[in-house]
Amino acid sequence: MGLNRIGAAMGDVADRFEIVVVNTDHELNEVFRLRYQVYCLERGFEPAINGRESDRFDRSAAHVLLRHRLSGQPVGTVRLVTPASSDGSVRFPIDEICESLILRQLPSTTSAEISRFALSKRFRTCGDLQMPLLRLLLVRGIVLLSGRLGITHWCALMEPSLLRLLGANSIYFNAAGGLVDHHGLRQPSYGVVSDMLARLKREQSLIWDFVTAGGSLWEEPKVQKAA
Repeated sequence: MGLNRIGAAMGDVADRFEIVVVNTDHELNEVFRLRYQVYCLERGFEPAINGRESDRFDRSAAHVLLRHRLSGQPVGTVRLVTPASSDGSVRFPIDEICESLILRQLPSTTSAEISRFALSKRFRTCGDLQMPLLRLLLVRGIVLLSGRLGITHWCALMEPSLLRLLGANSIYFNAAGGLVDHHGLRQPSYGVVSDMLARLKREQSLIWDFVTAGGSLWEEPKVQKAA
């Protein structure tokens, strides 16, 4: 597939969809309703109350909402969960699913868990390039939040298929242990944000430009990395 076509598709998707950093109760309710659609109705993964899906980690999370500009319809969402407890007993949702010494060693104040990565079924099935690019727009949202919050390390509990799709775009996570059974097999994963984005820039500069908005969304925080 030609780079010109991909570049044109990226520009088209960026024009038609916007990333909204959630700041209001109304926007947060839109997030919860979209997650209800994806995680409760479509996948049957999570319980819900009154057409919303949420959990206690939402209180310590930053959220983005992907919105269709013309209709205003929510299309996707993802959150970054920052450490939820000062004593480190349960920092992230992933801590309730698996034990990982690697994840325990991530920096306590500059790490975050990527979770509730969701796209509306309606938009997942539109066009051969739209779905991958909407996924990358959610990655852009993660980069945007990380830059604002000073996040240096990511962790996540991911479906192997999603890891393969991200890897095909040169977005590589490291395994933080073996597969665990949580709504199917999931891979505990982590990554150093600056290293991941540097590799992405080397290997697929067009995608790097797309997810970082030409580098404007990310500046490495001036803190020492974990050993």
